[in-house]
Amino acid sequence: MRKVILPNLKSLHMFENKKILITGGTGSLGTALTTRLLKTDVDTVRIFSRDELKQSQMQSHFTDERLRFLIGDVRDKDRLEKAVQDIDIVIHTAALKQVPIIEYNPFEGIKTNVQGAQNLVDACLSNDVEFALAIGTDKAVSPFNTYGATKLLMERLFVSANYYKGEHKTKFSCVRYGNVLGSRGSIIPKFIEQIISGDKITITDPNMTRFNITIDQALDLIFRVIKNTVGGDIHIPKLNAYKVGDVKDVLLDLMDSKNEEKRIPVRIGEKHHEILINEHEIRNTYENKDNDYVIYENQLTKDHSEKIPNSKKAALTTGYSSDKVKLVSKKELKEIITKQNLIPKSS
Repeated sequence: MRKVILPNLKSLHMFENKKILITGGTGSLGTALTTRLLKTDVDTVRIFSRDELKQSQMQSHFTDERLRFLIGDVRDKDRLEKAVQDIDIVIHTAALKQVPIIEYNPFEGIKTNVQGAQNLVDACLSNDVEFALAIGTDKAVSPFNTYGATKLLMERLFVSANYYKGEHKTKFSCVRYGNVLGSRGSIIPKFIEQIISGDKITITDPNMTRFNITIDQALDLIFRVIKNTVGGDIHIPKLNAYKVGDVKDVLLDLMDSKNEEKRIPVRIGEKHHEILINEHEIRNTYENKDNDYVIYENQLTKDHSEKIPNSKKAALTTGYSSDKVKLVSKKELKEIITKQNLIPKSS
């Protein structure tokens, strides 16, 4: 597990004495979130996940007494209720997310990504949590696979909770972005594994595009939303994109390898280009003072931007998709991959 070295963030007082729960906290994002949060004056970071091995491995990399580990599954509402007790902020990263696997096990995806999200909403309301943030995905936009459909429903559950919560104080928001560069299950680790083993690099279409976001960019977005959200909103960062074929070429160059390429069929539910905002969401999309896109509900805005402080209507005329933004060059990709230390030193 790669350690992230960050500057001291004690001055980030929005976390002062806060107790934070991260569901799915042993994943790539959860581990990075934990690292950064422990640089602040947070009171407690509580990791909730179902994998005891990953918890044991993660625990061995941290010595901070403010970190707690709880075995549990978001499908188990009673266990989740206990995990949320006395918590101020919840960051919901738990999900089943492997597209082909969920296509063959659709209801398992529903149980975790949909029912698990509703269990968390209920637990947050019954414990009067201050704020709950769900981590979404570009695959939830005009979904083309079961995973995307379940994540769309997760977004709807979190956003809708703001309108039926009654006297409860909890604010619910979402962030939406593509795969984090180098995260588990994404193309870079897969290509690196194939290069190291000497296998052919499996690729569907080199001209496929994907949004480019690094782990630090994802963390920055999450922290901005926790600080500034009004609730009932979906926050989307402005990103560049890359071609899948360019990633393959850059990795071969960086690793000084000449693995052959093998074309494979497009996976079930896989899009050629990813979408972060579709044409139907544009009318409710604004740009905030942090230069992020924010989708607000009709119930909140009624299309009047003056009701949203420090925001203006987004200058979008078509959907916000990975084939309509600036493409990262191979030179820039090389710099990003090198800076993020994504290639194992042994290679």
